Amino acid sequence: MASMNRCFTCGKGVAFGNNVSHANNKTRRVWKPNLQVARILIKGKVTKVKVCTKCLSAGKVKRAPRGERAA
Repeated sequence: MASMNRCFTCGKGVAFGNNVSHANNKTRRVWKPNLQVARILIKGKVTKVKVCTKCLSAGKVKRAPRGERAA
C-alpha cells in the first residue's frame, strides 16, 4: 500500500484549497478522495488495497473472488 489517503491504481490523493464565504473570507480546507477497501489479486495473492470509487466503477480494478484468503 502506498499511503493512507491515496488510490492504489490512479494515485488520487487529498486536494487542498480554500473555503470562500459570501463575504469573501478564505479558510483552508481539504477534499478527500472517496476511497474504499477492495480485495484484489496481485501476482496470484489476494491483497487488501484502498481504491477510489471512480476506478472501481470504471473497472480498472478486478476484485478477488469471495472465499479466497487474504495474504
